Amino acid sequence: MADYVIECKNITYTYPISEEPAIKQLSLNIERGKFYGIVGNNGSGKSTLCAILRGFAPAYFKGKLDGEVVFNGKDIQEYGYELSKMIGYVFQNPFTQISGIKETVFEEIAYGLENFGTPVDEIEKRVIEVMRLTNTEELAMKNPYELSGGQMQRVALASVIVLNPDVLIIDEPTSQLDPQGTESVFEIIRKLKKQNKTIILVEHKIDLIAEFTDCVVVLKDGEILKEGDTKSVLTDVSLLEHGIAIPQVTQLAVRLKEIGLPIDSISVTEDVLLDNLKNLLCERG
Repeated sequence: MADYVIECKNITYTYPISEEPAIKQLSLNIERGKFYGIVGNNGSGKSTLCAILRGFAPAYFKGKLDGEVVFNGKDIQEYGYELSKMIGYVFQNPFTQISGIKETVFEEIAYGLENFGTPVDEIEKRVIEVMRLTNTEELAMKNPYELSGGQMQRVALASVIVLNPDVLIIDEPTSQLDPQGTESVFEIIRKLKKQNKTIILVEHKIDLIAEFTDCVVVLKDGEILKEGDTKSVLTDVSLLEHGIAIPQVTQLAVRLKEIGLPIDSISVTEDVLLDNLKNLLCERG
């Protein structure tokens, strides 16, 4: 039986100044320990859904939420401040994450633990461990606002990871980063995946979604257009008709099959496609 950490039961959410719901009659179960990718065009409701899953909407964003969001068997609106230790949220813009009151990166990462009254010795130990994980050790004595975008995003991740939440919601962490910054952020996400954290990631770079996630949820106009395991979702070429990207590797594999190559399985990652092609070449001598 599946172990669901978050359950959305027919939720509809409308912002205070809007007449049209941003999320409409949406039901979704998040299984513990799995990595989910949320994709969709701008305005499809991705960030709103993340805010609901974290409990920000309607608690802080106000507005009206119908339906129910259950976290660990309890209505998410019944939790208080302790929810931030259980569900970590990394914002799209790292400037939003930085407190603005700490002068060094070390202090910034430690800030959340301080707020929860963690003993000093434990704070130091956990911050050092997380700085190693996020490759931010060399930034320890720097001012957070003197960092590059990629460095600041790593610090933002570190400040959330240090609380050791059960669930991590990461909203478009690479939208403002160059390829090098993107790689540095996803190296951290790769390590977190190995820790079997429940991860919910919004990301426009569909090839990264294909590489990392177990499941994909496709949103359109506040509703779920398609959901399921990553391969079954991202090999559905009908998504292109809705303006939803699928991996370039997948499109190539589909085209190769259309022109007659006996490809048994459409792939979503480059490595799998290359293996398929190598096997075909070996079979043909």
